[in-house]
Amino acid sequence: QVQLVESGGGLVQPGGSLRLSCAASGSIFSINVMGWYRQAPGKEREFVASITSGAMYADSVKGLFTISRDNAKNTVYLQMNSLKPEDTAVYYCNARALLTDATMYTSWGQGTQVTVSS
Repeated sequence: QVQLVESGGGLVQPGGSLRLSCAASGSIFSINVMGWYRQAPGKEREFVASITSGAMYADSVKGLFTISRDNAKNTVYLQMNSLKPEDTAVYYCNARALLTDATMYTSWGQGTQVTVSS
């Protein structure tokens, strides 16, 4: 299986920046896609960004957030700039991996809280 551990959340003022990290471990042969989702209070979980060979972004974060990946470390990052109060949410890491037993596995992290407030 695959375990995902997120870090980097916290409290930041509007206009500030945060960098989230998510490290994958387990019986991984390769990771196909890694991404970030978020869930605000009272709302459904929504897509933020994902990365394979290229990156995809939700329209709401294009030009503000940047996703990157270190394949050697099985780690994905989310650089969040110009944060707004509406970015406040629990951010979840997601990965789809090919395991060493040749099966595909999708995993979610436990979530990290991002709060944008003055």
